[in-house]
Amino acid sequence: MGQDFWTYFWVVGTFGTYIAIALWARASSTDDFYVAGHDVHPTVNGMATAADWMSAASFLSMAGLIAFLGYGGSVYLMGWTGGYVLLALLLAPFLREFGKFTVPDFVGDRYYSTTARLIAVICALFVSFTYIAGQMKGVGVAFSGFLGVEFNTGIMVGMGIVFVYAVLGGMKGITYTQVAQYCVLIFAYTVPAVFISLIVTGNPIPQLGFISDVRGEDISMLGKLNTVVTDLGFQEYTQTNKTTFDIFAITGALMFGTAGLPHVIIRFFTVSSAGAARVSAGWALVFIALLYTTAPAVASFARLNFIDTVNESTYIADDADYETEAAAIVAAGGKPTPKWFKDWEKTGLLGIEDKNGDGVIQYRAGDDNEVTKLDRDIFVMANPSIANLPAWVIGLVVAGGLAAALSTAAGLLMVISSSISHDLCRRTLFKDMSDKDELRVARASAAGAVVLAGIMGMNTAKLGFVAQVVAFAFGLAAASLFPVIVLGIFWKRMNREGAIASMLTGLISTFSYIYYFKFVNTDPADWWFGVSPEGIGFLFMFLSLAVGIVVALVTAPPPQDIQDLVEDIRVPGARRSHGIADEGMAPVPAE
Repeated sequence: MGQDFWTYFWVVGTFGTYIAIALWARASSTDDFYVAGHDVHPTVNGMATAADWMSAASFLSMAGLIAFLGYGGSVYLMGWTGGYVLLALLLAPFLREFGKFTVPDFVGDRYYSTTARLIAVICALFVSFTYIAGQMKGVGVAFSGFLGVEFNTGIMVGMGIVFVYAVLGGMKGITYTQVAQYCVLIFAYTVPAVFISLIVTGNPIPQLGFISDVRGEDISMLGKLNTVVTDLGFQEYTQTNKTTFDIFAITGALMFGTAGLPHVIIRFFTVSSAGAARVSAGWALVFIALLYTTAPAVASFARLNFIDTVNESTYIADDADYETEAAAIVAAGGKPTPKWFKDWEKTGLLGIEDKNGDGVIQYRAGDDNEVTKLDRDIFVMANPSIANLPAWVIGLVVAGGLAAALSTAAGLLMVISSSISHDLCRRTLFKDMSDKDELRVARASAAGAVVLAGIMGMNTAKLGFVAQVVAFAFGLAAASLFPVIVLGIFWKRMNREGAIASMLTGLISTFSYIYYFKFVNTDPADWWFGVSPEGIGFLFMFLSLAVGIVVALVTAPPPQDIQDLVEDIRVPGARRSHGIADEGMAPVPAE
């Protein structure tokens, strides 16, 4: 059985499972739709959180970026991992104790202000749509590679799939779907890594393989990779052209942005209590670590294998019979351009130009490089084919990539949906709205968000690769939402005026910087303090914090009920009702 059979076997089988789960767990109430009825087991929720967390940026893009950035790509590993620990240990238990399942709802009630709630909705939508644009690009990469179609066509197919299980199932359907997706994506990520590690180094553990010696050679894997890339004119793999401060800023933006991400925070409300949220966070960290510790190995193997198979290979024309031409090239002592390369060319994400007319692909640094288009986001998907792994492994990775992209896209759709239907409509504009009407609006919002996210995903080329687009979302969250969340929990003097000023400062400054340096002035020499658009959210976070604190100190303190609530949520266990602070919300039960 060939590759096509196994690819369709895994994809059809896994997606059939996802849709069946979504229909089985179809939301029948707003409680099911938003927070899965508050009754998900902590371990199950930890696995679903891990799937939500390991998006297309983690599964598809991170290893591809590390493969070409080398040491510079470590910012994504450090930032995202550190951010999750910060969120799980510092913020999530307190937010769960507070009892509001969306960030705008927390902001609106903590800061006793409809205006603050509306601004938080705008911030959450900005962050979520920027994030989901990256995810939909990942969906397009995965589906275009799987179906052998144009990138935009791949996105449209993915939109249809997301629509079915996100819009129908809500958070209840998404949670149990994501458990299945985690199993698929982690298996799909680690199995090829084990195979390739064995082939290249003889070590079956990828985390150790990429620092081991190459099989049959007296040189380490990283040492050989450094030699190979420098011989071709590229920078050493273990070095970076980023400044130390930019690395620090990007790591900080990703880290603190994580702690302000609405789609991760909502996950801690699908369990029964604050204690269960803490257990769930611990399990999620374990599940996340399985992929994140494997990514550097996948990246280094991918870079080495790509150079070995593509550089100095004889190009085979699109209209030629590949098998016949390849056999003839091998018989003549040459190396044919691999079949996987020809397959990805069809998607428009990979391309060459024979600049010297010799019919051989030269891959190297500078103007002589004949690989003129190379989308880093394809590498995890292409890696099993590059390493010539069995067909069933190649098909499994396709299914894993689709699972990763769609799992986070669905989680983000829930944030967008809840921000519009719950925070904007029911809590602000139409306070007498029934549960049935809210559920209807939530589904309509999710459906509209699917369409808009797909259009944005089709137009992400100028923004960068998936992980870079996602980094912009994290920067926006770090500057706009993190300050008001952390000050709202740990400083009872923080008031509504300070929160409004802080969110507006963070959102406007960060968005303006990203837009200017990605679309108006693309010269890195003009970056402020040498900080890239991916890292600027970290600097503006401090500006946002400072503005919020200063404005809060020169305006009236919050009501006593609010101050009492802030004191109460910092103590684990049952909390009391606090007047206006708990309007429309029952106190959290004892654990």
